[in-house]
Amino acid sequence: MLRRDFALSLLATGAALPALAQRVAPKEGTEYVRLGKPVPVEAPAGQIEVVEFFAYSCIHCFNFEPLLEDWDKRKPSGTVLRRVPVAFSPAFVPMQRLYYTLEAMDLVGRLHTQVFKAIHVDRLPLTTPGPITDWVVKQGVDRAKFSEIFNHADTLKKAQHAALLQDVYGVEGTPALGVAGRFYIPGQGPKTLTIANYLIGEARKG
Repeated sequence: MLRRDFALSLLATGAALPALAQRVAPKEGTEYVRLGKPVPVEAPAGQIEVVEFFAYSCIHCFNFEPLLEDWDKRKPSGTVLRRVPVAFSPAFVPMQRLYYTLEAMDLVGRLHTQVFKAIHVDRLPLTTPGPITDWVVKQGVDRAKFSEIFNHADTLKKAQHAALLQDVYGVEGTPALGVAGRFYIPGQGPKTLTIANYLIGEARKG
């Protein structure tokens, strides 16, 4: 999912991730960006926050998801992963609200990956409230409860905050990662996670 024209290099989703530490440090300004001003994080004190910027409609995010899930299971200790749905235009907002509703209902673990599959494998148009709600109900979710949270002002506020966060990080495409509120990694597939591990180590140094 691109806001500008740049290439995303992805390996096959079944490929193993690179080693946690790179023999050669990634290049600042090319492979990652050091933010001019630190961004506030939500992780508890002593924890390193890694933010994934994604969009359900992004095929690259769909391909990246299995790699991210594998990384999450064996990420460096003291690291917290937070997903943030982006909005490059108003058309993205319903998908943002979908994610935050699943999060509020503790359904991310069960349905997050299924949303990607519904869009990119089953070709379902889960981009507007009606189809989104109908699909979620077919997954066994109570319609009234889902609709209440999906349409709640707090959910819209979360979506708006996510859009502000992507702007502060300077997100131009997805998937992309923010690390410790100090670094930004543009989408590069599995290599992105190797760079993230390196930057987690740098963040621990202070």
